[in-house]
Amino acid sequence: MSPPPPPLGRGRKRAAQAFDAALDDTELVAARTALAQGRWQAVRALLATTGDDWDRRGHRVTVLALESGTAAWTRDWLLAEPESADAAVLLAAATVQRTLAGKDKPDQARDACHAAAALVPDDPTPWLGLLQLERNMGAEDAVVQLFDEVRHRSPDHHHAHHLMIARLAERCATAGPDPLHEVYDFAHWAVEQAPADSPLAILPVVAHAERYRVLAAAGLESTDPASSGHWVGRRARQVMKAAFDWWLEWERDDHPRRLIDLNFLAHAKFCEGRGAEAAALFHRIGPHQTPEPWSYPDRDPHTAFRAARASALGTA
Repeated sequence: MSPPPPPLGRGRKRAAQAFDAALDDTELVAARTALAQGRWQAVRALLATTGDDWDRRGHRVTVLALESGTAAWTRDWLLAEPESADAAVLLAAATVQRTLAGKDKPDQARDACHAAAALVPDDPTPWLGLLQLERNMGAEDAVVQLFDEVRHRSPDHHHAHHLMIARLAERCATAGPDPLHEVYDFAHWAVEQAPADSPLAILPVVAHAERYRVLAAAGLESTDPASSGHWVGRRARQVMKAAFDWWLEWERDDHPRRLIDLNFLAHAKFCEGRGAEAAALFHRIGPHQTPEPWSYPDRDPHTAFRAARASALGTA
């Protein structure tokens, strides 16, 4: 099988080498390596021990699904264990990724996800796969319905909320900066619904970054986020302060996608000109940079991350 296409952006080869979607999940990295060698038993054990930690399960299944050989090896797993719900869920996620890469048809992915969902009615992961698919291909009402399906099973589902933020930010792309845009309302609503220690507290920062991506791509903001006024208005400052204060008090070292949040927050603090706060976040991120939001709107994320980190840490 040929590998999936490289991520979008100018520095494609370097970015592909610099970023790992597994983040700091060493158990996931080991299982992924085994699966690439055809040893699906390691993945079976990993997903069994993950249980109903839905954010961790969604993260692990999504990362495994990104590998080019996952669909083929998971079919081997299903031949050996036809009743395996974990195998069906992983195959569905892999089919979604193949569809997004143009290798399978959307109906194949939809059928695989619905089949997996029928086997595990309480699991939001097949619905997450459908949400990933329709976030890129589907109509607005389909995206909202699928988000509701995920949220019904996991009200604070991290990945699903990020997908909704990205989709909502794209509405009214040419309307210009609008502090009352619906993406902000959605982010604040989600924060209000979530427990006090939920990492969804960072969602208003994510919404601000996603809206910047859309406005800059439309030519309505500077393509250099650090020089854009998007990050220094009154509302922006309030959002950044609230999110950073939450991180200081409630920091979650156990959440599988926390490093994604830290990258969004570090990016925001750097663009805001708060170097000391950004430096604290860069120390915590360590080597686990993520493509988003450093690639926004169309930048080499590796170069952008390294330059921002060097500036914040005084090593430039």
